[in-house]
Amino acid sequence: MKKYITLIACVLRKKLDPHKNIKRLIKISRICGSTLQHTFINVSVGSILIFTAVTCGFSSQPLKLTVTLLPSDKRVQHWPMMSSPFPTLAISCLYLIFLWAGPKYMQDRQPYTLRKTLIVYNFSMVVLNFYIAKELLIASRAAGYSYLCQPVNYSNDVNEVRIASALWWYYISKGVEFLDTVFFILRKKFNQVSFLHVYHHCTMFILWWIGIKWVPGGQSFFGATINSSIHVLMYGYYGLAALGPQMQKYLWWKKYLTIIQMIQFHVTIGHAGHSLYTGCPFPCWMQWALIGYAVTFIILFANFYYHAYRRKPASSRKGGKPITNGSSVVANGHSKAEEEEEDDEEDNGTRQKKGRAKRE
Repeated sequence: MKKYITLIACVLRKKLDPHKNIKRLIKISRICGSTLQHTFINVSVGSILIFTAVTCGFSSQPLKLTVTLLPSDKRVQHWPMMSSPFPTLAISCLYLIFLWAGPKYMQDRQPYTLRKTLIVYNFSMVVLNFYIAKELLIASRAAGYSYLCQPVNYSNDVNEVRIASALWWYYISKGVEFLDTVFFILRKKFNQVSFLHVYHHCTMFILWWIGIKWVPGGQSFFGATINSSIHVLMYGYYGLAALGPQMQKYLWWKKYLTIIQMIQFHVTIGHAGHSLYTGCPFPCWMQWALIGYAVTFIILFANFYYHAYRRKPASSRKGGKPITNGSSVVANGHSKAEEEEEDDEEDNGTRQKKGRAKRE
């Protein structure tokens, strides 16, 4: 029976011609307790394969058959966090619990400043993302990767393993980024914990576990290289902002980070669309899922950009006087920008001048 299971798997992975093996496929189906009629042979090969796999899987015969269209990568099976999805899901659930419990805990407490912690954290993320981007670029070039269509190579080639390792670190970095939210809540910057912020952090960690488990290479390197490069700039910006108000004159380029991120999502859609159009041998369902995921980010980032940099404050439209909160300008309860990190640092200075306790 094992050789027939191997046959189905090989056909599904396009290693064997299904037309030349149709008789053997029919024999498999009969063994599993099902009989294919001659008229059914004229149906598409895909339907035959699905029917065979389903009848084997749900047959009353005491046979255990597991056939997947996309087998997981055995190279990463014993890597940390990769043997089971439960650690990733557990961490994500703890993150969501903290989103609920954190603000309640901080409600009657003074905000932490965490200035030194933020400096170390942000510049550490710069180093980590630079390492990821550098490894992906060097290894992909050495492996002769195509930037338009690159199937996954599951071999133990040194460059392929290097790419898989860099992508694993990229996945780990998405878990570390949960600390962004933790620091916001501990500093009582609740307005910055927006839907966009939570959606991005929670989904990326889970989705990249799936990516590393099944496709740690090939087309996966493209988006990770671009995103890690952008994160070098982003965390560099936040690291400089954490140094204090004296850095504000050098941080005029914040809004361009949002523009670059939106460009990234458009490039991702174009790249995935090109792969689908040309029939690139990379899982199609992943390409479609990536397109849908990128569209949601385009909508959310465009909404953020409009409210942060384009929309005039409600007070200026109505002739009202803006209400100042530290150095942040708030009009009718709507902050001028949801994630103005430079304002946070100025707020920290204001709190210290007012004699509030400083806690690291």
